[in-house]
Amino acid sequence: MAEIIQRDGTWAFDGSTVRITPGLHRSVPLFRQTYGEVSVPLEAVAGVGFEPERKRGRLRLRLREGADPLLQATGGRLPDTADPYRLTVEIDRCGVAEYVAEEIRQALLLDQIPKEPTEGYLLPGPPVPVSVRSSDGTVSFDGTQVRIDWADTSDRVKRATGPRIIDVEDLVRVEWLPNSGAEEGFLRFVTRETVFSKLPPEKDPYALDLWGSARRDLLTALIATAVTARLPHPSARTGDADGTAPEESAGSGPRPRLSDAVPTPPTTTTPPHPQPQPQPQPPDHHDVLLRRLRELGELHRGGVLTDAEFAMTKAAVLRGF
Repeated sequence: MAEIIQRDGTWAFDGSTVRITPGLHRSVPLFRQTYGEVSVPLEAVAGVGFEPERKRGRLRLRLREGADPLLQATGGRLPDTADPYRLTVEIDRCGVAEYVAEEIRQALLLDQIPKEPTEGYLLPGPPVPVSVRSSDGTVSFDGTQVRIDWADTSDRVKRATGPRIIDVEDLVRVEWLPNSGAEEGFLRFVTRETVFSKLPPEKDPYALDLWGSARRDLLTALIATAVTARLPHPSARTGDADGTAPEESAGSGPRPRLSDAVPTPPTTTTPPHPQPQPQPQPPDHHDVLLRRLRELGELHRGGVLTDAEFAMTKAAVLRGF
């Protein structure tokens, strides 16, 4: 086994898996410590390199495109220090780092691992349930639903809509941009109904506006990764840009026209079964709905919400009930 142990973390390679364990030193970012150990199968690796520097060096593992939901969700926007696939190496251990890198390279050659994009995720992403408290509210994911509970400091528009619950099956994609301190970030859940939304993150009831502690807000990448791991793989997705279903945008041929349909003989119809009448909402739900619609109306009349923002937020409130 090839292994290197550093204050920044430990890499161990047994010929088939690179096991990356974050260090426990206070200099190791909170995100890496929270994300925990990562086991990277050799077939997910595209390459490895060691970059010597004046006082230290850096091991870097490159993964195949589409192999890891973390890289897919963050789009290469993780800060270098928070990237689990980079390891800072002290100058006296550079020889060991070069040996570990060479062992991985030799295994890639012997196993003839391709460098092309993968057709499915080879890493699982973080386990669920997972919950993160950010500057804009608390976001949780249990594997099937995303729930956002707004903070007292959230925009009035968001607080007026109440908690947001989103089913994974309704999602098209997740968009994530870290809070760098100088610039705000966001975590946005794009559904088929909101794919064309132009609302800014601070007013979007489907987005968390990340403006507080960059160290803590970075943990929202855990949610982005856990959700991304349960969405269709990028190689299987089509129609994301317009929110259409894959079968609608990449079918096996032109759809038949109505005029081409073969007529069927008339059949005797039976009287339809009486449709159940919709049950009225409990009074407390009804009161909450009226109160939130009234608040939105006041924000609209006061000029806080534009016509488009008012229409979209009102629709989100009604869907929530």
